[in-house]
Amino acid sequence: MKQGALRDLEAAVVACDLCPRLREHCARVAREKKRAHAAETYWGRPVPGFGDPRARLLIVGLAPAAHGANRTGRVFTGDSSGAWLYAALHRSGFANRPESKGPRDGLRLRDVYITCAARCAPPGNRPERVELERCRPFLAGEIRLLDKVRVVLALGRVGYEAWLKASLWWEKLSTAERPRFAHGSRAVLPDGTIFICSFHPSRQNTNTGRLTPAMWKRVFTRIRADLDRSGVRPDQRAI
Repeated sequence: MKQGALRDLEAAVVACDLCPRLREHCARVAREKKRAHAAETYWGRPVPGFGDPRARLLIVGLAPAAHGANRTGRVFTGDSSGAWLYAALHRSGFANRPESKGPRDGLRLRDVYITCAARCAPPGNRPERVELERCRPFLAGEIRLLDKVRVVLALGRVGYEAWLKASLWWEKLSTAERPRFAHGSRAVLPDGTIFICSFHPSRQNTNTGRLTPAMWKRVFTRIRADLDRSGVRPDQRAI
């Protein structure tokens, strides 16, 4: 039942047309394309989350990349950020392969679900506040349905704020009580959820050394340790 509800939510994401600016931008990018992908048919629609419905790890990013997920239709797929993310998931035992190329590439995720604060690729990678607010019910729905989640990884300040607001912790906690955003920060919320923050693995961060491979690896080492301490999921099998 829950898996069906999650599929319904994903379908609602794909059908969303609440933000004309974003829909026009995604459609235009899909028409004009990038020279390297000129022969491909772009997805060009809002991008749903992707992963294991029984995930204990939830990852919240910023938004689809214009020539990444907006092209492939899978979150964090087809760009450099995705290359960093899926390689880390594979090393940590969450994915059966180290890269994500598209929906038919055979990639399977175990114990992790990946989503974003905004579901459409925004101009300049900067969604407007009202657009994030319109998208928030989708993230809130995922949070309700993914009821096995024990660890949340927020990528970047936008992902950090989006999850805290969608989960209602932004309202429940005072300003002083809220987890702070900093790379590698870790907080345990009153319900036991472990909330970890990281710089986003965007080119802006990885090419400048603001986020290094060693820093990124430590984030996932910590996540794996937290999940291992919480016990192995009963249905966990090799992927």
